[in-house]
Amino acid sequence: MTSTGEERDGAGRDGPWWWERRRGAVLDVGLGVVSAAECAVEGVPFAHEAGLPVPLGVVFGVVVGAVLVLRRRWPVAVVLVGIAVTPAAMGFLLGVVGLYTLAACEVPRRVTGTLASMSLVGTFVVTYLRTRGDVEGEGALVFVLSAFMAVALTVPPVLLGLYVGARRRLMESLQERADSLERELSLLADRAEERAEWARQEERTRIAREMHDVVAHRVSLMVVHAAALQAVAGKDPEKAVRNAALVGDMGRQALTELREMLGVLRASEKPVRAVAAVADVVAPVAVVEEGPSLAELEVLVGQSRAAGMSVEMVVQGEGRAYPAEVEQTAFRVVQEALTNCHKHAPGARVVVRLAHREEEVAMQVENGPCEGEARGADLPSGGNGLVGMRERVLGLGGVFVSGPTDGGGFKVSAVLPFR
Repeated sequence: MTSTGEERDGAGRDGPWWWERRRGAVLDVGLGVVSAAECAVEGVPFAHEAGLPVPLGVVFGVVVGAVLVLRRRWPVAVVLVGIAVTPAAMGFLLGVVGLYTLAACEVPRRVTGTLASMSLVGTFVVTYLRTRGDVEGEGALVFVLSAFMAVALTVPPVLLGLYVGARRRLMESLQERADSLERELSLLADRAEERAEWARQEERTRIAREMHDVVAHRVSLMVVHAAALQAVAGKDPEKAVRNAALVGDMGRQALTELREMLGVLRASEKPVRAVAAVADVVAPVAVVEEGPSLAELEVLVGQSRAAGMSVEMVVQGEGRAYPAEVEQTAFRVVQEALTNCHKHAPGARVVVRLAHREEEVAMQVENGPCEGEARGADLPSGGNGLVGMRERVLGLGGVFVSGPTDGGGFKVSAVLPFR
């Protein structure tokens, strides 16, 4: 079905048959009635000229004029009918409206140009032949008058139809672009919400790792010291006092780190969500607070020694300033590895190695087999330590390896790039 685009303002289809709108059907029926009346009146002189009965000429005119009702369905047929009845000097409204509809619809332009040229020539010839005997004077005046009539009845409706059709197509294109943009904005909003949810999940995971590292290590040391305190309380009161002081220090340090972490959480919750909502590329969103650094490894190892663990620390290469997330991850890996040694290898000898290289920093914590007479503090294990270390290292593009050694111990190794 072709359409001129005149009645396309509403949404949905509500017209009968081939009409998309009721008012379009009403307009076409009204034009058809007016055209039928015009052709009926013009059918009277046509009947006299053709020697036909007047009623037959009137009926012929009504049928011809009523064809205009089909202008939206078959615009080419309407124009052809208008061209065919041009010699009968009837159907002026039919020809004008038909040419307008033809130019405005989706008919190929070569068809429109051909039919418009036929209508122009037909109108010129009929007007010239009919006015040649009525107008006195030179034939040039008749020629000019005929040409003027042909152009006036053909060119304006065609130009108007082309303009209306082009404007309709432009509006449809703009509407399609608007719909496309609306769909894209909806997709972007959904993706932004997904990124925000992903960022919140990442932040929750990061905070869970931090809390696990802080609580597990400090509390493990506290449990170890408490077990030692219980063992020596009656035999060596001075050592019991020292162990009790160490337990207190560990508890206070754990509380201090937890307070700092909760403070960062409250301060960074909104910025993290805002950054995730407007991010153009899905990337890790995390807030790196001021955490531990490699310079504090000696203190960390000293705390394990104070808890009774035999720990040796070996440093290779010259230390330098690393990005904060690299130093924090390296510290947490060593911290969690020492915590696992307290849990699973009490009494074993532990070696902590730290290597500063040109473009990376490597760390390794290896413990030997547990001594037969050593007793652990029955520390619980949730199985999240190695998983958290692996996530931290892989998140920075590093390499993480862990597993038992040939000597019956266990080894944790990590390499972190910093460029």
